[in-house]
Amino acid sequence: MTYQAVLFDLDGTLLDTLEDLADAMNAALADLECPARTLEEYRFFVGDGLRTYALRSLPTDRQDEETLRRCCESFRRAYADGWRVKTRPYEGIAELLTRLTERGLVMTVLSNKPDDFTKVMVGELLGDWRFRIVRGVRADGLKKPDPTGAVAIAEELEIAPEEFLYLGDTDTDMQTANAAGMFAVGATWGFRPASELTENGAKELIDHPLDLLKLL
Repeated sequence: MTYQAVLFDLDGTLLDTLEDLADAMNAALADLECPARTLEEYRFFVGDGLRTYALRSLPTDRQDEETLRRCCESFRRAYADGWRVKTRPYEGIAELLTRLTERGLVMTVLSNKPDDFTKVMVGELLGDWRFRIVRGVRADGLKKPDPTGAVAIAEELEIAPEEFLYLGDTDTDMQTANAAGMFAVGATWGFRPASELTENGAKELIDHPLDLLKLL
């Protein structure tokens, strides 16, 4: 198969965002007088949108709608101030993006982060490369693993889904890729174990960003 485009997940795939996400949620929990969570717990809490992230982080007896709303608002404030304190592209990502650009592949990003955060982060930390479409969760509220966003990107670019490599690091990404008809590639340097990726439909696993070039 000849691939024309790559759809990237953001957190855990292009950018190592875990510590800033954890710090912001712990700040939100402190505002609510709830106990902090560990970095390892957060590794499995993130990836499915802010509401789900907050719900997983809150104690089971504090998951009412009002507390959830306050947690999300507090997280947004903390993350807006501290999202790039520790966040960096993973080793090898810069070279991968340069090599893909040289080969003429179309590059896109689809994240379960809010759309505004997604665009700001890509622009500030990955602004040296051209991503034709950068998309997070928007007003319609649809998020991965719903394939609507991935399919819409393919349609907007007039590239068939089967001509996309989809690179992500969670079960949600692998499910999205398969539902959209894209080739699912699991990034083992991200937040989740390789077993989760294979169990959820990864067609290939790669251990370093430049390994993606072997699939072209």
